[in-house]
Amino acid sequence: MAQNRERGVAGMKLHDFAAEEKGDRGPWVPTNLSNNPRTGQWSSARMSHDMVADYKRFLMTDGEGIRCSIYVSGCPFHCVDCYNASIWDFQAGHRYTQALEDHIIDDLSQSFVQGITFLGGEPLLNTGILLRLAKRVRSEFGHDKDIWCWTGYTWEELMRPGEGKDKLELLRLMDILVDGRYIRTLHDSLLQFRGSSNQRILDIPKSFAQGGPVIWERLHDQERFIPEVYGKDRSAGEGAAS
Repeated sequence: MAQNRERGVAGMKLHDFAAEEKGDRGPWVPTNLSNNPRTGQWSSARMSHDMVADYKRFLMTDGEGIRCSIYVSGCPFHCVDCYNASIWDFQAGHRYTQALEDHIIDDLSQSFVQGITFLGGEPLLNTGILLRLAKRVRSEFGHDKDIWCWTGYTWEELMRPGEGKDKLELLRLMDILVDGRYIRTLHDSLLQFRGSSNQRILDIPKSFAQGGPVIWERLHDQERFIPEVYGKDRSAGEGAAS
């Protein structure tokens, strides 16, 4: 039987629904700071309402280069201290439309835009929207535009026999996956493009080719805050001047 673990936002109980399952589920899974699903427990077909919480254009925070980002609605992981807890509800926001899709494609056509990022909410539980969009991106741009995705699932969980085929289909259309729950006790502000040290930036094609998670080759976490570096350099310069 799944065990109640810790209470998350608004006193909700968190569960390890896969407590009886055996095998590697990835770094820091299970955690008592989020829900942990059984194989195939959650699906887009059952949970998604094809809702979008937000769309943002021309950002530099959601992956490499200048990007467009779509935030889908709904997430059952319920990570404690989640930054986007306001869009856990699968009915939050507004419905995905052809007009929005056309707008996104038009934005992506700009030469300075490197690609699109899927966030949420949980993208892999909104495959009805994102498979459609990802296929159109590949149809319109081939691999000239890359596709990044943030997910609460780990790579190992997504590879479990019995997990949804739609998740794997979407994965194979994407380039980079930032995987794993946000775990507040592992929070580190120096990490590149992620909030806690259990999360990984994975090269999806290489991971499929090698049969296991392969870290993105351009990973470069900071070792100290940039303002601290500037402060020391400035102090050294002032000392030399005096």
